[in-house]
Amino acid sequence: MLLPSLIQNLWTSYPAIGRVRLYHRVASKCVYSLIGAIQRPYPAIWNQIFHSSPHIRNLKSYHLPLMEDTDPTSLKRACPDEEPSHATKRPKLKDENGASSTGLAKGEGEECEDEGSEDELPEEEEEVEGDGETFADMMKHGLTELDVGILKFVSEHEGFSGILKERYSDFVVHEINKEGKTVQLNDLSVPVETEEPEEQLPEAQVLTEEQKKQLEELQLFKNKEGNVSIEVAEDTKERRTQVHRAVKNLFPGLETKTEEREGRKYIVAYHAAGKKALAAPRKHSWPKNRGSFCHFVLYKENKDTMDAINVLSKFLRVRPNVFSYMGTKDKRAITVQEIAVLKITAERILHLNKCLMNLKLGNFSYKKHPLKLGELRGNHFTVVLRNINGSEEQIQQAMTSLRDTGFINYYGMQRFGTTAVPTYQIGKAILQNNWTEVMDLILKPRPGAEKGYLVRCREEWAKSQDPEAALRKLPVKRCVEGQLLRGLSKYGMKNIIHAFGMIPRNNRLMYIHSYQSFVWNSMVSRRVEAFGFKAVEGDLVLKGGAAHVLTAEEAEKHSIHDVVMPLPGFDVIYPTHHVGKGYREMLTADNLDIDNMRHKIKDYSLAGAYRLILIRPRDVSWEVINYDDARVPLVHTDVEKLEGKPAPVYLTEGKYRALRMEFSLPPSTYATMAIREVLKMDTSIKNQTQLNTTWLN
Repeated sequence: MLLPSLIQNLWTSYPAIGRVRLYHRVASKCVYSLIGAIQRPYPAIWNQIFHSSPHIRNLKSYHLPLMEDTDPTSLKRACPDEEPSHATKRPKLKDENGASSTGLAKGEGEECEDEGSEDELPEEEEEVEGDGETFADMMKHGLTELDVGILKFVSEHEGFSGILKERYSDFVVHEINKEGKTVQLNDLSVPVETEEPEEQLPEAQVLTEEQKKQLEELQLFKNKEGNVSIEVAEDTKERRTQVHRAVKNLFPGLETKTEEREGRKYIVAYHAAGKKALAAPRKHSWPKNRGSFCHFVLYKENKDTMDAINVLSKFLRVRPNVFSYMGTKDKRAITVQEIAVLKITAERILHLNKCLMNLKLGNFSYKKHPLKLGELRGNHFTVVLRNINGSEEQIQQAMTSLRDTGFINYYGMQRFGTTAVPTYQIGKAILQNNWTEVMDLILKPRPGAEKGYLVRCREEWAKSQDPEAALRKLPVKRCVEGQLLRGLSKYGMKNIIHAFGMIPRNNRLMYIHSYQSFVWNSMVSRRVEAFGFKAVEGDLVLKGGAAHVLTAEEAEKHSIHDVVMPLPGFDVIYPTHHVGKGYREMLTADNLDIDNMRHKIKDYSLAGAYRLILIRPRDVSWEVINYDDARVPLVHTDVEKLEGKPAPVYLTEGKYRALRMEFSLPPSTYATMAIREVLKMDTSIKNQTQLNTTWLN
């Protein structure tokens, strides 16, 4: 392979590299970590390597845009529970909140999720297979907007080019809660409680400053092999209980025990290990006047919501299901959202800020209720499009149209996956009850960019049709392919339905929802082509939550912003004009009966729903920014404001221009589709990768 020899070459040719502190193992062959570690502290070495090595020049089109993700200076030392040996995998959840996953991020519809840490894979399994191809070459096999029915635009302005998510910090999402307030991280204090539940010393006062310093060093593995002994001079059970409780609550990951030495009693703190670190903490009394749920704001960078919750659950030694939230958020972005957790104190959660990486927690409060999926009112987006080439007039026309008219409410590209096998094809096979086809589509080899272990797994499956042999090629068993192969191994090749049931329910439903989305996109494009942007006789609008068919007279009184189109199902009606008949034609062509959308397996029965054709964003604002250095952030984040760091200073003139825009969208709406309307450009990973490559070259 290219990467091992390349790394060995660099290591021996440039001794200074050996002095670079890498936060990812060099042995893992994670070449972009190596590039990032060389370029920043040793620019002269980097320039020499870059101009003398054709291999590096070939790799740059993919890896350089990802450099921000591996900047060693931005990382903190991992706390004990972040160690890879205790890594917790996550189920894949679909994004319901409109946060985009385009650029070079993984999409919602991908079948094998990123398990959250490169170090969880064996060293030889990190690379993406491509036979020497660049990432851009491999993405030639990916989907485009045309493939998923995204065809039309609202405005007539001339489009221009720009790069979306060149850095993850170019895409910032703030949740809008059910009260309509934008969620922000701006307070790291602990709530003051009106009355003390018991007469006892506050946890922070139980320990001396010296003891807290020793315990913190122990927790951060600066004293990995040792322990901390605290003498209990006041030998009462109540006093010992206070010390035990203070250590465990203030320093998650540490356990305590009582020892007697020469007639004196000591409480010894030590590192919890293995399963003990994940065991539930001892139950302590919870004040009756305090709400059972601690609500807090989660700020995260370049992590998806489930990754973040899995990390928190390991730190706090609780199960992930004690956390609740209103929606999942993008990975390749900076996002701010509200989280609730059952009976964990704000003090314990706040303490984690000392050792969390790319996460920050604050704005604590106690409430009597958890959060529920879908309760949010929407999301507020701050997006930077870099290296734009549009004129001031083009930008003004585009943003004015977005503000005043809006954009077509298409389902974004992340709904359909990033590989050559779209998720809607699998969904169609499920609805057809064609389980052999479902199995084949998920497991068969496919062109494009995939991790090496997946490529080898698919090749083994194609060759042997042996689930156990294919499973042995997978070091990560919790991806969709791994779950299906385990099911086939357990239930046999003649019981694919039960085998498919091994995949988490959210992932299974993702496929059929993807098919519904594909039909909706296609039908909306057909409706816009036929009737443009005005309400017409036969269109549907919602009245009191129910769909109503417009008469010619009623159509005159409604605008396109009132019109909805159905997602196919057994509990919806269809437009009465010829586009409504298109639904029947499309499903018939797919061997599906539009009059019978109930499946023999209840989970796969589609009730259907209604979705607005056009969405008009709220709180729209924009400005054009000049900049010289592509690595300089252009958004002032919540954490930077908390830490008192100055806002970015924009140049009056610069080598490049960027468009910084802000807007708010309702739930289940895709920000990438708003950006598409502005740029008049395909937002697929395939197109964005090619655009990145062209600019870098």
